Amino acid sequence: MSDTTLADTAAALDAADELAERRELFALEGSVVYLDGNSLGALPRHVPDRLADVVTREWGELRIRSWDESGWWTAPERIGERIAPLVGAAPGQVVVGDSTSVNVFKAVVAAVRMAPDDRDEILVDATTFPTDGYIAQSAARLTGRRLVPVTPAELPAALGPRTAVVLLNHVDYRTGRLHDLPALTAAVHEAGALAVWDLCHSAGALPVGLDEHGVDLAVGCTYKYLNGGPGSPAYLYVAERHQDRFDSPLPGWNSHADPFAMAAGFAAADGAVRGRVGTPDILSMLALEAALDVWDGVTVEAVRAKSLALTDFFLECVEAYVPKGRVTSLTPVAHAERGSQVALSCPDAPAVMEELIARGVVGDLRRPDVLRFGFTPLYVGFADTERAARTLADVLAEVPAPQIG
Repeated sequence: MSDTTLADTAAALDAADELAERRELFALEGSVVYLDGNSLGALPRHVPDRLADVVTREWGELRIRSWDESGWWTAPERIGERIAPLVGAAPGQVVVGDSTSVNVFKAVVAAVRMAPDDRDEILVDATTFPTDGYIAQSAARLTGRRLVPVTPAELPAALGPRTAVVLLNHVDYRTGRLHDLPALTAAVHEAGALAVWDLCHSAGALPVGLDEHGVDLAVGCTYKYLNGGPGSPAYLYVAERHQDRFDSPLPGWNSHADPFAMAAGFAAADGAVRGRVGTPDILSMLALEAALDVWDGVTVEAVRAKSLALTDFFLECVEAYVPKGRVTSLTPVAHAERGSQVALSCPDAPAVMEELIARGVVGDLRRPDVLRFGFTPLYVGFADTERAARTLADVLAEVPAPQIG
């Protein structure tokens, strides 16, 4: 297909895009195609004004009174209720705070504590983001369990009567492969174990269905597809049926049933609140709360439909434009197996990504040879997608292919 035809197709698709008006809510530089929202989401335009008010009025004028008068104290639960519909959770099960790593630790250890003592294995996704593996290893040492790394494909065969907990990623951070959360969760439950899911690369990009599929515990970050800002707090999902048994390894005064009693002994709060630990990080938390406004009136299903259309179109453009043999897609073609990013294997990936960024197409790199392009449907359009593929083709045509052998 010719450049003109694909460019015309992109224009037509943008004209029909029901989410196109959302782009105007973001502070995007018009000359840059931003395809790194799977690492850090773009800034919603209204967030700086909200933060300015938090700093100058709520902190600067009201000061300590803002814990009550500005709703600071209840922010972790209030913001959790706004994230809940995006991950398919009913109210009262999501609390915001701490980092993804801290929440993975809380979830895995608490899940082990719910399991019978004779279940002495923690299974962890062998392809997971490294920190999840590190945390799972530490949790295993702490609880006296054995850590067993397995790929998601190997998981059903690895489950057994000794399995206590399974920690899995919903979307592979390197390849963009979407794992089968419903089927894998069902297999974990059939084996009598608990399932903990990391949603960092799926929440805000595709339907998750935590309640529908019976997930036990889940964690996720908010600075990718939820656009909460660098280092914005993560969230923890505790299914209602487990909340009375959720024994956090990090009990803090914020998770106490009566935090201001300052009692020497710990008594856990009811509900997901027991997933809190210490004083909330208010500035980043309220930036996140404001950022979530861009989701008002948007369904995750609409976002997913556009995500698949964008990634389909990108793969079509790459096939049409890029010199043969220069890249290989690591991202599955099947929609049921694809997240919201496309990963391309490229032997000279570092030099290629550096040049792409210099030409205004911002993706990212996973060493040694993976180019990642994240498609955030709220602000990425089809013309952006076509331009990214065309620029990639131009760069690869100019950069000599590495000599092998």
